[in-house]
Amino acid sequence: MPSYIRVLPELLINQIAAGEVIERPAAALKELMENSLDAGATDITVQLDNGGIKLLRVRDNGRGIARDELALALMRHATSKIASLDDLQNVASMGFRGEALASMAAVAQLTLSSRTADDTHGWMVEALDGRISEPAPASGPQGTTIEIRELYFNTPARRKFLKSESTEFAHCEEAFKRIALSRPDVGFSLQHNGRTVWQLASPPRLLDGWERDAALKRVAALLGDEFGNAAVPVSRSAANLTLHGLAARPTFSRGSRDAQYFFVNGRFVRDKVASHALRQAYQDILHHQRHPAFVLFLELPTEQVDVNVHPAKSEVRFRESQGIHQFIFHTLQQALATPSGIDAPDATLKTQVVMPTQHRIPLGTAQLNASYQVWGMQAGSSELGVGSGKAASGEWQAESSTPAPHFPLATDNSSTVSHLPLTTHDSPPLGFALAQLSGVYILAQNSQGLIVVDMHAAHERIVYEKLKTSMDTQAIATQPLLIPVCFQTDTLDVATVEAEQDALHRLGFDIAPLSPTTLAIRAMPVLLKQAQAEAAAREVLGELREYGGSRMLTEHRNELLASLACHGAVRANRILSVPEMNALLREMEQTERSGQCNHGRPTWFAMSMNELDKMFMRGQ
Repeated sequence: MPSYIRVLPELLINQIAAGEVIERPAAALKELMENSLDAGATDITVQLDNGGIKLLRVRDNGRGIARDELALALMRHATSKIASLDDLQNVASMGFRGEALASMAAVAQLTLSSRTADDTHGWMVEALDGRISEPAPASGPQGTTIEIRELYFNTPARRKFLKSESTEFAHCEEAFKRIALSRPDVGFSLQHNGRTVWQLASPPRLLDGWERDAALKRVAALLGDEFGNAAVPVSRSAANLTLHGLAARPTFSRGSRDAQYFFVNGRFVRDKVASHALRQAYQDILHHQRHPAFVLFLELPTEQVDVNVHPAKSEVRFRESQGIHQFIFHTLQQALATPSGIDAPDATLKTQVVMPTQHRIPLGTAQLNASYQVWGMQAGSSELGVGSGKAASGEWQAESSTPAPHFPLATDNSSTVSHLPLTTHDSPPLGFALAQLSGVYILAQNSQGLIVVDMHAAHERIVYEKLKTSMDTQAIATQPLLIPVCFQTDTLDVATVEAEQDALHRLGFDIAPLSPTTLAIRAMPVLLKQAQAEAAAREVLGELREYGGSRMLTEHRNELLASLACHGAVRANRILSVPEMNALLREMEQTERSGQCNHGRPTWFAMSMNELDKMFMRGQ
């Protein structure tokens, strides 16, 4: 009987493995740089030719490899990183599988030279088609140099799947950047076709806090100052978890995921649990089809994460995935929830209000328990609609604990630009209102220049955040209607109202059937406008019909509240008085995530005096 099962030759085994581990030059570069870091290198030099296809050389100043272990290093499943199952379950090194070098030696012309601190000179071995030469003397300082030439030269079918030189180099550069971001304490350099592309020096370690400064400088160097100016710091520790790094505000969103770097114990990974948590944290503030930018490091005990999931080690599996998800989500959400008036997207804006001591107020707290002068402004007789600000006796005082339903029509427009002070040195972050433009934008002046606010988008965010807070405390304030709003609908909506009274009451609605096809709205949330009662009610009933009360109040709660906030926000072409506009600005300064509306669009932007002067060529 013929034999059908046979043991494959070692070279073929390694070539098969290379298809998973070394899919392109960038994968080889990643493995070699990680080996250098595991060897304790503080300086790593990378040289590429033709995108790494013709030549890929990595030189480090690590501890080196002894003469007798050089050939062993190129054998499959030979490693110094682990020795037992316990070691595999507590992997702290970047590499550990012992497959990468053997795979490279099987599909490329490989030269390995190294020198340890105890050697008087280095040693070198060469590998070709699975054959490893005897060690030969070599010159060079302490450390290791690995040179790979003609990747996939002996597997033409595999080589034809490699892309152009520019594409392969782009992947190599990205792999280089990921590792350089993960280790700001190490110096890196990258050359391509003889040209230096990156030169990242290792930082001095003499001053306190050098690690933080080095990380910030490395991020700025690799991702640019624009990212650094748009990023907020992220730092939180709980139990045995730590998340730190930088996350860009939504104004720095991207069309692709090219600026997303997430590391687990120093290893760059693409993890579904982390990705979902990060998307959720940006959900309310990022415009659709845009992607956030971040450089974040998650640190946790090695036994809590399995890195032996994929040969390329780009995926991990968390032991407590749900807890990790919630930790990442809440940490990032809190970091991004800064009121826009305090930590402005425009780096030129100050982060606090500078006022005389007797008028200084702590922005961003639940209430502003102080007042300050609005020079020369006359109070309108109507109640202000954004929150609870009222203008009276020439001063503005915030009383955010008493919400008002909406903006009323302005009854006093006597406040004019001429009433503003000559200087705005003591102005709040979003300044004081000057005028309304086309019934859509508020123009304001602060100490740095001009602020332009989309009043509907800004008010929409304010109402949305208040609705979320009210839902969290089970206390959406309800306003009875003097005259119920009746509207015609179908029998399914009437049946939904009868079946989902608890959910409607939690949302602040009192809706009752009048006939098989008629509903009456008798009360609605205070934060919504009566003029939008029917539209808001239909929105709620549509969600209830599709998802039911339980799912709507849990899985789809925020989407519904965002839609309701849109109905409750002040509309375009609504004429506002100056005190009303100022009330909106002050409310923005207290509201989390007020730099973006519920759909992720910006609610305001700033133009400094320097920018305005350049536009008008002043001083030129």
